[in-house]
Order: sequence, then C-alpha cells, then structure tokens
Amino acid sequence: VQLQASGGGLVQAGGSLRLSCAASGRTFTRYHMAWFRQAPGKEREFVGAVSWRYSTTSYADSVKGRFTISRDNAKNTVYLQMNSLKPEDAAVYLCAADGSGVWLPSPTVNAYDYWGQGTQVTVSS
Repeated sequence: VQLQASGGGLVQAGGSLRLSCAASGRTFTRYHMAWFRQAPGKEREFVGAVSWRYSTTSYADSVKGRFTISRDNAKNTVYLQMNSLKPEDAAVYLCAADGSGVWLPSPTVNAYDYWGQGTQVTVSS
C-alpha cells in the first residue's frame, strides 16, 4: 500500500483543516488506518485510528472531541477533520496503515506497516 497525505496548511487558532490520505492498492479496505503527527524535536505522536470494516475510531486524549477520522473505502481515502485547532497541534501529520487485521489501535509506530509522507500543519496564535 502506498499512502499520500495532503491538505495541510496554515490556519489560525480556532480554525479547521481537513487532511486526506489517499491509498493505492486494491487491499486498502483490509487495512486499519491511523494518523500520527510529529513536531520538531518531538517523538511521533499517535492522533487516532479507524478500523477497516466498521470505521470504529480511537483517538488520543489530546484531540478527542476536536478531531474526527473517517474513511471512504470506495475512494481509498482516509480523512482527518481537525476543528478548534490550537498552536500545539502544529506538526507534520502522517498517515499509516496497519495490515494485521486485528483492531487494536496502537499508539506505537512499529505497529504500522506502511507510512505516507507527511503534510505540514501550522497553527498561528
């Protein structure tokens, strides 16, 4: 699976952005998908994940209630809707695919088989 993230940009605090992650490969629907983010000098941080079959979601506490992950299997795309953005949300956002088939949304980088390149999100205060 090849992943391509897009949709990043500059937004004011309190604003919204929607990121997309387009996947290639006919088995996309079998992958649980996740979003991570990485700010300069910091560890890669789990944002949230969505299961492949029922679109069950799981979120980090830091984004719960503000961010929403969804997927459109017909379009091979997963989305991250980010609302009420804060300066501390600024980071490079990356999508990842988990082909294990077991829905155990993991915050661990090593749990994911494929990664896309990141898209930069900048939040001005």
